[in-house]
Amino acid sequence: MAARDAARRRGPARQRPEPAGKHYEEEEEEDALPDSDALPDSDDEVDLEKPRPIQIVLAHEDDHNFELDEEALEKILLQEHIKDLNIVVVSVAGAFRKGKSFLLDFMLRYMYNRTSPCWIGGNTEPLTGFTWRGGCERETTGIQIWSEVFVIDKPNGTKVAVLLMDTQGAFDSQSTIKDCATVFALSTMTSSVQVYNLSQNIQEDDLQHLQLFTEYGRLAMEEIYQKPFQTLMFLIRDWSYPYEHAYGLEGGKKFLEKRLQVKQNQHEELQNVRKHIHSCFSNLGCFLLPHPGLKVATNPNFDGRLNDIDEDFKKELRNLVPLLLAPENLVEKEISGSKVTCRDLVEYFKAYIKIYQGEELPHPKSMLQATAEANNLAAVAGAKDLYSKGMEQICGGDKPYIAPADLERKHQDYRESAVRQFCSVKKMGGEEFCRRYQEQLETEIDEIYANFVKHNDGKNIFYAARTPATLFAVMFAMYITSGLTGFLGMNSIATLCNLVLGIALISFCTWAYVKYSGEFREVGTAIDQIAEAIWEQRNPRKVRSYWRSFFFFFLTLTAFFCCFLRASFPNSSIHVLGVFQTL
Repeated sequence: MAARDAARRRGPARQRPEPAGKHYEEEEEEDALPDSDALPDSDDEVDLEKPRPIQIVLAHEDDHNFELDEEALEKILLQEHIKDLNIVVVSVAGAFRKGKSFLLDFMLRYMYNRTSPCWIGGNTEPLTGFTWRGGCERETTGIQIWSEVFVIDKPNGTKVAVLLMDTQGAFDSQSTIKDCATVFALSTMTSSVQVYNLSQNIQEDDLQHLQLFTEYGRLAMEEIYQKPFQTLMFLIRDWSYPYEHAYGLEGGKKFLEKRLQVKQNQHEELQNVRKHIHSCFSNLGCFLLPHPGLKVATNPNFDGRLNDIDEDFKKELRNLVPLLLAPENLVEKEISGSKVTCRDLVEYFKAYIKIYQGEELPHPKSMLQATAEANNLAAVAGAKDLYSKGMEQICGGDKPYIAPADLERKHQDYRESAVRQFCSVKKMGGEEFCRRYQEQLETEIDEIYANFVKHNDGKNIFYAARTPATLFAVMFAMYITSGLTGFLGMNSIATLCNLVLGIALISFCTWAYVKYSGEFREVGTAIDQIAEAIWEQRNPRKVRSYWRSFFFFFLTLTAFFCCFLRASFPNSSIHVLGVFQTL
């Protein structure tokens, strides 16, 4: 797969973090990891004895879809000693090339050396674990988790499983908005602590993207009666204004309150973004982290050694990581108020990935595309309104019946006016994009016209009486035919005609009851359709009048013929036809 091929091409090998103060062994050593950047194929065994990042959500660049590696996920989370433990999932998400994997590797150091005050490591130790590197191209794709699940004793005596999750960076040149939203939503839905990794500041577009991504996640979750997600930690990297808000948690808290404050004089759009974020997360926090230094940013050979990192960064890092991962600060994963075990998380991953692989959810769109769609839809609505108002003046509810030919001519005039108005509105998206909406407008206008035609026909008293007139004509014709065929000795045909006459009579009575009571409307509609089919005979409109003239001529001729028979054979037994003497 593309994701795995890309993984095999990644940089140097990473090794398992050692206790603080010790240098990592060379790759030839027994406990060294193989190339941790080369993620295993699904056919390969996931070797859990050598901790490394395992890709559980695979990104397919060709069709921009995602696939869950269920086997790899189950081998990690369904181990006997952890599968029934409540789980803590710490995930880091955000834009690409902003140091998410770099941060997670310091979290790994803490988890392996949490009992040591020098967990951050020695000054000359390379940083290993999740794959990371300098440069401007993306590194992580899909979603990765660390293969070793840490079992931690909480202060209350319970054991929990801690899982670290790394995610594909958003907004790179190969990902669509849907890709970014899917990865962010999946990680937020499955994590108990989501670290939102931002650079330098919280900008309005960061909040808008957060609103979009979390709403995409909330759509996939059923029966939400409370805040759907747990803890969101805004991590502001390269913070350059410590004189306004100090580094760390307290400065971040004040800064976040200011950024997410809802003010009365704010635009409604800005208020909605902030209200949405507050409604999605049970806990919100912010940590301001200084820049790690120029050596980190500009040295292509930087491998994570602490002696290349500024002291301010290391100082705040020592505060940040325990804030997330210290036993007393761990946040257990909950969904709908119930705590989630490792076994449960596997099932939630399977369910969520199926939702995002389907077509039930709307696709997130870029700001330009969403604006262009809204712009074109507004133009369509305005043009439809112009057409509807014009047609209402011609054949609205209080207007008299109008000839069908005149109605169609007015329809064409107003249709052209509506299309001209649509074309005259300035729209975004380009000519080809707008043409789809013009076709949509024309289709919808034709549907509205069909409704106006039915409404106009309903005002024609003869049209309204079509069904009873047709049924009566059928009964009349069957009565005449039955009498003639009976007189001539064709009893089988006469019986058939009597049967049709009885059916027509029952249909007429049923139709009258439906119209009077309003009940069994489906039956009444079926009778109307049958009567209309008999009336129209599927002939073109131009020959319908000729067919009707022939139908009534035939009835008249039949009546005269019956009178002739009565006069010629006065003693015969054709008294059943005496009714036609009235003609």
